Amino acid sequence: MASRLNPYLSFDGTARQAMEFYKDVFGGTLALNTYGDVGQPGGADADRIMHAMLETPSGFTLMAADVPPGMEHTPGTNITVSLSGDDDADLRGYWEKLSAGGSVAVPLEKQMWGDVFGMCTDRFGIPWMVDITGPQS
Repeated sequence: MASRLNPYLSFDGTARQAMEFYKDVFGGTLALNTYGDVGQPGGADADRIMHAMLETPSGFTLMAADVPPGMEHTPGTNITVSLSGDDDADLRGYWEKLSAGGSVAVPLEKQMWGDVFGMCTDRFGIPWMVDITGPQS
């Protein structure tokens, strides 16, 4: 898979409804994963969306999630740019350049879902997520 760049939206408990709305607007295929799906089945936030992805017939990709407990949600500033794919070298290179002179919120490292993932804010204040797809079984 080639690397892709797309918007990633944050919500405070309404990601499912928002993404279903965007699916109605743009059409396509919507995949939803809850916090319960990825290792927190009995938690208070088990039904909240950890990751949603809408892929449309027009080639649009829109991703979203409900913010985790304890993270601030500010409507109007709730968008991040996502870089994802399986080209480890390219994506690590982008990460190094984007995070240089900025701040790292989540170090680029292997996560519980199997991918290598990190979050940073570049030196211009733009938040980024980098996800390097793990081997598929």
